[in-house]
Amino acid sequence: MLPRRKLGRQGLEVSALGLGCMGMSHSYGQPDDAESIATIHRALELGCTLFDTAEVYGPFINEELLGRALKGRRDKAQIATKFGFVIGKGAFAGADSRPAHIREVVEASLRRLQTDHIDLLYQHRVDPATPIEDVAGTVKDLIAEGKVLHFGLSEAGAETIRRAHVVQPVSALQSEYSIWERNLDADIMPVLAELGIGLVPFSPLGRGFLTGTAKRAEDYPANDYRAKSDPRLQGGNFDANLRIAHLVEAIAREHDARPAQIALAWLLQIREDIVPIPGTKRRAYLEDNLGAAALRLGPDDVRRLDEALSLHCVSGDRYGAAGLAMIDR
Repeated sequence: MLPRRKLGRQGLEVSALGLGCMGMSHSYGQPDDAESIATIHRALELGCTLFDTAEVYGPFINEELLGRALKGRRDKAQIATKFGFVIGKGAFAGADSRPAHIREVVEASLRRLQTDHIDLLYQHRVDPATPIEDVAGTVKDLIAEGKVLHFGLSEAGAETIRRAHVVQPVSALQSEYSIWERNLDADIMPVLAELGIGLVPFSPLGRGFLTGTAKRAEDYPANDYRAKSDPRLQGGNFDANLRIAHLVEAIAREHDARPAQIALAWLLQIREDIVPIPGTKRRAYLEDNLGAAALRLGPDDVRRLDEALSLHCVSGDRYGAAGLAMIDR
């Protein structure tokens, strides 16, 4: 069974690894609801409690899928979902964190998830048109009403985190962080440590690159996010980034482990309140990923990974221009 961790200092305790559900119905190829639900059930059997979704995944259908999967099992799970986007004609159409909209989203999410509360509610992206104090205040009210238990932010900047935390303590920040994506180190990590906020890294496997199974962008089907929106898989960036993936593979062989397990074990050793959420819709990959909790990297492994990153900087931005414009605000 997976060990548990305290995610920050606000009382939220979850499994050491969570399950990212986005790819079950959004961005990564053809959905397979039957296998996805079987994967969620297997995660529960292995002691995984934290399941991550959002209204925009699908949109809407990912929350519905998770709600169906957890029916009769809700007491074993902790659900994290997100608000903050306008969804027009079935697609993302801008940011919206107005208090009235937050309430609308929460009520709709509760219906889709077939539950009476959300364990961890994130603002999906910071809305520059709505003061973060208003956002935090609305979530504070929802917590008082019992509809939400904990407040989170995603891809927020340091000053925004501080301002939100004054109004309603933030339990977790969800942002991209991994062996090859260290964007949080300089400014964000110190703030999280100071305020007692946990970190939930998404894309902890580099959108598959750190597993050794990633393909060039042009080799993915058109409905896969990576085909057009991941610069690190495109052209010469792909070739340059293979050097880091090859080192992860080499360390995995030394430990008789999978590359994904090395990437996740590294995260688990950075801080005790980090809970990665690798995503998969397949039971076999889930079991591999959760096996990382039993793996311990030595100091030499960590040194080699850090040196490789300093010598071979990651080639390419992690988002296209539109995505980069919505982070660190």
